[in-house]
Amino acid sequence: MLDILRRGAQGWVAKFLLVLLVASFGVWGISGSILNAGNTAVITVGETVVSPNEFRLAYDRQVGAVSEQIGQRLSTEQARAFGIENQVYSQLIAGALLDEQAREMNLGLSDDRLASLIAEDTAFHDFNGRFDRNNFRRVLSSVGMTEEDYLRSRGQVAVRTQIVEAVSDGFDAPDALIRALAQYDAQTRDVNYLLLTKANIDPVAAPSDSELSSFFDENKARYAAPEYRKITYVKLQTEDIADPDAISAETARADYEARKDRYTTPETRTIDQLVFADRAAADAAAAELAGGKSFDDLIAEQGRSASDVRIGSFAKATLPDQSLADAVFAVSEAGGTTPVVDGQFGPVILRVAEITPEDAKSFEDVESEIREQLALAEASQVLLDVHDAYEDARASGMTLAEAAAQQKLKPVTIDAVDRSGQTPDGTVVSDIPESQALLRDAFEAEIGVETPPINIGSEGFVWFEVNEVTEARDRTLDEVRDQVVADWTAMKTAEALDARAEELKQRLEKGAELSTIAEELSVSVETKYALTRGDTDAVFGETAVASAFSGPKGLVAVASDASDENRILLKVTSVNDASTVTAGSVAPEQRQRVSQQISDDILDQMVARLQSEYGVAVNRELAERALAF
Repeated sequence: MLDILRRGAQGWVAKFLLVLLVASFGVWGISGSILNAGNTAVITVGETVVSPNEFRLAYDRQVGAVSEQIGQRLSTEQARAFGIENQVYSQLIAGALLDEQAREMNLGLSDDRLASLIAEDTAFHDFNGRFDRNNFRRVLSSVGMTEEDYLRSRGQVAVRTQIVEAVSDGFDAPDALIRALAQYDAQTRDVNYLLLTKANIDPVAAPSDSELSSFFDENKARYAAPEYRKITYVKLQTEDIADPDAISAETARADYEARKDRYTTPETRTIDQLVFADRAAADAAAAELAGGKSFDDLIAEQGRSASDVRIGSFAKATLPDQSLADAVFAVSEAGGTTPVVDGQFGPVILRVAEITPEDAKSFEDVESEIREQLALAEASQVLLDVHDAYEDARASGMTLAEAAAQQKLKPVTIDAVDRSGQTPDGTVVSDIPESQALLRDAFEAEIGVETPPINIGSEGFVWFEVNEVTEARDRTLDEVRDQVVADWTAMKTAEALDARAEELKQRLEKGAELSTIAEELSVSVETKYALTRGDTDAVFGETAVASAFSGPKGLVAVASDASDENRILLKVTSVNDASTVTAGSVAPEQRQRVSQQISDDILDQMVARLQSEYGVAVNRELAERALAF
């Protein structure tokens, strides 16, 4: 409801990320209090230091996080353009400031508490929800962290949490602020508008050769061909080495017999139940049934419907009351009834409305499925052996193709792919295993150089090598002429539409009626009633809504529509300032979101003060050397 309050919901994320060394410290910048650090630390805050290795690890993680968000691996130049290095400085400085504060306050964490926190982390749990040391090691390995580094980092996080929660938890936003935000969000506008399209302007003439050439030269980078690489990879997962044909019929049948219940669906019965006030009433009803009265007549006498007495379909083992189960499954055919049974809620009589017989799949029906399952199970047992054998073959001098053939693995070659996974014709290669990691590493690797395997989840690997590199280049106009013509035409159309909309806006401001302009253009006047700041649709996008709220009643404005292809000429005809809205109209959870956002602001201020109090020393030269390794 309240847009700004919804944004406040992100506050807890900000706090959590700060604790984990990934909060933005950029709001304070790296101020003049940051001096040159010594020769062995990238960042120094009092007695707290950040080593070159820690800086490099944080940098790599930040590059990985941003790469995942945008769907492609950042190059060094792109990382610089995104400001990754400064982000990492900010993150590590924030963490070091909190660590120094914790040191001065003599805050700590017992080994037992640290062990408990690690055991509670679901990232390290097995399928049964228990801490698994092997999974713990795999997860740390996948992010490039040693156990020692993780234990130290997790302890730091826990100690920082003590400071963060002491400073920022428990704040309640004042009613005055809540009321102001609620009124802001509840304000509405009535708006009359025209939708102007390219039908309302003269057609754009085709560009001349000189115009097209000039436009192309000014926007050449837009049409440049990216770097492409030819890549060959080999994937190793259980399905790649599983051989169902190697499973004998005897082995498959033995598994079938051992787990036959897995392939059997038990008989189920659909049950209707009548509950009676006492045993005497139940016995009387049973006597009536024996005398020829129908179960449906008894239902009607109780003033109930068929749906009222239907309790569902059950296998014998799934009925919660064993006495009911025995009675129901003793009925010989559908439509039959039970004697009076003393149920959990009193005496009952039950009718078996429908019987679904047991369904057991034969061995022949499931043989192929069993073979596949057994083959996958066997493959999982030897997967690491195949991994080691492949690595040994490569170490002995075999090529990727030779080592793959020896292990009966299939190499896959992609003739040309860019960093985003697209081929030269724009097709996305969708089946690359661990595509983000593989493409990232492939565009950093040298031609023909053996690279370490990339993990596929917790039970798989993929090896690759770069075969060829096609350097990025500027395309010629002839290669992209159709696209350039389309882009030039779109630009000129937008310019003409903007000019037309501005001309009509000036007429409207000088007193012309919107209806008159609409009639001239052969379009209709449309109306938005009670438009709020959050009311966007296929026509009125965020830009148009913002324009409608940019002035008082009578405001005339031009804005792009939601598609950005058309223009909206609008006039505000009514304003509701929501002055009667009170803080009491705001839901408790929304108040909490605002309070959380303010709590995070308080935390920001605390860390800013720690920066000015302790000072921060940064050795940028050492950091650059760390990144160069």
